[in-house]
Amino acid sequence: MEKLSYEFQGGNPLPMANSAALVGVLGSGNLEILVESVPLHGACRIEIETAAVGFGHIWEAVLRDVFDQWRVGDVRISINDAGATPAVVVLRLNQALQAFAGERP
Repeated sequence: MEKLSYEFQGGNPLPMANSAALVGVLGSGNLEILVESVPLHGACRIEIETAAVGFGHIWEAVLRDVFDQWRVGDVRISINDAGATPAVVVLRLNQALQAFAGERP
C-alpha cells in the first residue's frame, strides 16, 4: 500500500448540499471517494491510499486536471483505491464533487 497526499491552493468553497459525499465501491479496478467540507483556507487536500505503488506522478496529473476543472477549496478528498484507471478516477471524482454540491450527474 502507498499513501499519497496532494494539496491544491486557490480554490473556492462549493455551495455544498451535503456535509460529506461518498461514491464508488472499493473493489478490483475501482475506488471509493469521500468528499468533506473542512476549513483549509481555500485549499483542496487529497489523501490517497492505493495498492498500485509507484504511480504518484500519474495521480498528480489526474488530480491537477480535476482541480483545474472544479477549483474547489475548503474540501478534503479521501480516496481508497484498488487499482482504478485514470479514467475511472476522473469519473468518480466528478461524481463525488457533484454529489457533494447537490448536482445531478
